[in-house]
Amino acid sequence: MNQLLQPGQIVTAKTSGLPCTVGTFIGGGGQGEVYEAILGDPTSRQPGTSVALKWFFPHYLRRDAKLRERIEGAVTAGAPGNRFLWPQELVEAATTPGFGYLMPLRDKRFVGIVDLVMRRVEPSFRVLITAGFELAHSYLHLHAKGLCYRDISFGNVFFDPGTGEVRICDNDNVGVDRRSSGGIGGTARFMAPEIVRGEAVPSIQTDLFSLAVLLFYMLVNHHPLEGAREADIRCFDLPAMTRLYGTEPIFIFDPNDDRNRPLPGFHDNALAFWPIYPSFMRDLFVRAFTDGVRDPIHGRVRESEWRAALVRLRDAVLYCAQCGAENFYDVETLRLNGGQPGRCWSCNEPHRLPPRIRLGRDVVMLNHDTQLFPHHLDDSQLYNFNEPAAQVVQHPRNPQVWGLQNLSGQKWVSSDRGGAIHDVLPGQTVTLASGVQIQFGRQEGEVRF
Repeated sequence: MNQLLQPGQIVTAKTSGLPCTVGTFIGGGGQGEVYEAILGDPTSRQPGTSVALKWFFPHYLRRDAKLRERIEGAVTAGAPGNRFLWPQELVEAATTPGFGYLMPLRDKRFVGIVDLVMRRVEPSFRVLITAGFELAHSYLHLHAKGLCYRDISFGNVFFDPGTGEVRICDNDNVGVDRRSSGGIGGTARFMAPEIVRGEAVPSIQTDLFSLAVLLFYMLVNHHPLEGAREADIRCFDLPAMTRLYGTEPIFIFDPNDDRNRPLPGFHDNALAFWPIYPSFMRDLFVRAFTDGVRDPIHGRVRESEWRAALVRLRDAVLYCAQCGAENFYDVETLRLNGGQPGRCWSCNEPHRLPPRIRLGRDVVMLNHDTQLFPHHLDDSQLYNFNEPAAQVVQHPRNPQVWGLQNLSGQKWVSSDRGGAIHDVLPGQTVTLASGVQIQFGRQEGEVRF
């Protein structure tokens, strides 16, 4: 393959003036090629900084006349958050026409959403939910700056299959909301219907539709508009795609229109995964692909709504006592089943609910590995899953007894059904028993069995 740049070639960073040495070719796409590189003087004894270098194809530069201006603006503005592999400096080369830019190098622990869809990795539900939360949180910060990504899809997102931490790449696509400069309209199957129909340019509102598609793919491993009508298509050409995704989009689980239901043998992932999730999560997807299709301005689910729902879903994880599979606590299932929590999706055994704690309107399952975070104990706190404020622990001498350990810097006060009141200092543990109430400060919790 004739690469644009060669290993050992020197390019120059325009802001710092530092030389940058081209290293290993990482990969290429429709816009250009990406390489590992070292920023810094190669003759210096000081080690340089490992970076990723993206260099654009000449034909793409001719197609996107505003690209350089857009990347310079991104460099000046800075990244909306640390999950973006954001442009840091433009680079040029004396012997190669065109230009490129430097960005942080993606660690090898991250895999693509494509790897998830192809089942090359099989992370836990908790990991997928965490990754979805991080994406919604990151795009919220991007949109708050008046920017739209323009091409949200699983080709531009990577995640750690052990933790759910994400990285968002190809940020040279980012533009000012509702400005159509550049050739990126989105990725087929992720574009909002109004873009498919040619009625709109990329915007924050179209990003919201693409985000909903991405989250559906992550949790259900299927496209939300591909059901019976997709199976009937004999030639998947542009007119067929325009009908399916643009002029006649129908959600596969639309409660009022069953013409596009998933078919057994064709769409088994959708049929298997959809019933697993609690009603509040399914209702949000229904809204995203019904109201959100008909009314792009008012009907789309906001990033903040996805974020809150995914936090709630993360708190609803429970483990099957028989097979250990992750399931979800669902208040609606309890109501419909006369107080019975349902059965495991994996082994069909009845659920045995773990202890749980009610915090305001929210319920958190107290599994053996549950941690509570600052936002659980104080609803004025920002979401932060890096510093737990409490964790479920097993009694060191009696494995039948479990407690909630105080990892915060604040004193708690607990009271049991008998009226006994105890201070729970940092590092101490309160025994989990039905009816125990814990005053965390701004928030009060009640343990239930």
